[in-house]
Amino acid sequence: MAKDIRIVEVGPRDGLQNEAAHLSLEDRRQLVSLLASAGLRYIEVGAFVSPKWVPQMQNSGTLISGLFELKKEKVISSGVQFSALVPNPTGMKDALQTSLTEIAVFGACSESFSKKNINCSIEESFERFAEVIRLAKQNRIKVRGYLSTAFGCPYEGAVSPKVAVNLVQRLLKMGVYEVSVGDTIGVATPKQVRLLLRKLKDKVSLRKIAMHFHDTRGTALANVLASLDLGIRVFDSSVGGLGGCPYAKGASGNLATEDLVYMLHGMGCRTGVDLAKLVAMRPWIESRIGRQLPSRVGQAGVPSHRYDQ
Repeated sequence: MAKDIRIVEVGPRDGLQNEAAHLSLEDRRQLVSLLASAGLRYIEVGAFVSPKWVPQMQNSGTLISGLFELKKEKVISSGVQFSALVPNPTGMKDALQTSLTEIAVFGACSESFSKKNINCSIEESFERFAEVIRLAKQNRIKVRGYLSTAFGCPYEGAVSPKVAVNLVQRLLKMGVYEVSVGDTIGVATPKQVRLLLRKLKDKVSLRKIAMHFHDTRGTALANVLASLDLGIRVFDSSVGGLGGCPYAKGASGNLATEDLVYMLHGMGCRTGVDLAKLVAMRPWIESRIGRQLPSRVGQAGVPSHRYDQ
């Protein structure tokens, strides 16, 4: 029986925030609209963060309001779910001025990365999450959790699976509906992925776990396959492989959505995504960011013949 896989498209947020080019509000709106037209139903569109630190995400509230207008005008399907990153209570208050019904909080599995990336300790980050989640619950907004550096940190090296498991449990107990476990600097291998997921399975339902892989060392799809084998059905990806981690040597981006979809469809999985439409977006995106995207399927194109029979 074919598996239904949910893809969370993070290009408009996690992808763009790490690109040197700063897209206009209209271009960001167009990017989300194109992604929705390609069949992506879960799209992280922005972040309520300081424009001083992440100028690529400025005016996310205005962007989100415009996207909901496109929904009203039926330019974007009513079935498309938007979300945005909210790092603290101040950001949450801004998010509450929009029509969002889902937000995300972002933490790390290593102290050094937490302090470098979000300017606080892990414990301090969880104190912030508590208030964000409280406000979200009061307003019937779902909260997704991110845990970065679950496999390795650029400052501390390997991260113990025990640490990651403990933090996943804490986030779920706080009330997030799902935790996206991230290989932020692209160091994980299938062996490590299996080890962590088996340990997680002993403590939590894997139905509440998503995986977020970077392709810095070319292992992202192999790690997806290992995750699938253990029952994971939700994966984050970024159109074209947009973005990357500024703390990762080589700075390769997220797993490209096209590459993920191509593999999943070849395995008989269902995603609801039109691969040809996704690949067709490539020239438009490249013209905006001023560089070639790393997606392999984007570069090679969609085969004219099926090879999955």
